[in-house]
Amino acid sequence: MLESLEFIQEILHHLNYFWVAVLMAIESSFIPFPSEVVVPPAAYLAANGKMNVVLVVLAATLGSNVGALVNYYLARYLGRPLVYRFAESKWGRMCLLSREKVQQAEAYFQKNGATSTLVGRLIPGIRQLISIPAGLSGMKLMPFLIYTTIGAGAWNIILAAIGYYLGHIVPEDQLIPTVMSYSKPIGIGITVVVVLVLVGMYLRKKRASQSNEVR
Repeated sequence: MLESLEFIQEILHHLNYFWVAVLMAIESSFIPFPSEVVVPPAAYLAANGKMNVVLVVLAATLGSNVGALVNYYLARYLGRPLVYRFAESKWGRMCLLSREKVQQAEAYFQKNGATSTLVGRLIPGIRQLISIPAGLSGMKLMPFLIYTTIGAGAWNIILAAIGYYLGHIVPEDQLIPTVMSYSKPIGIGITVVVVLVLVGMYLRKKRASQSNEVR
């Protein structure tokens, strides 16, 4: 645990736009790496005049797209059997993958369609894997990139806002623990909002369908 905290502090001391993009590409792929230790520290530096918060969000979103494309193309060209075989392998377990997690992401994609690549980017436990079912289904690249950019951008803006706010009130050595304490309730809140939006979309679609039947 101590070594992990020391590694995170090293990231904070040497962070720049390039490494924000690289680390977020890793986070957005199947390799486990929390975005909470990348974007908020960069925004924290921006609050103290060492970086620009807009460029932080842009670099993070670019990196997120790169990582998402890795998952998308691997899934698209390897196919379902190899994807599930990897998820069940030793390497897959090291990446915190499992058949159940991939199935969960695929079921979410099948239920909500292409827009799930946008909404799914905001849901903890789904966001890193939602690109896999998009690739497996053969989703067109341009809509995939548009939805992924919007979803990843929204998530990165939220994390940047937290880091920027904390830059004015929290000492540097307390940043990561504070961010981690914020991330869980924020993730739950976002999930609730997403569920309400999806329910609203479903009810609206159902009412429109019933209206057409009456006509």
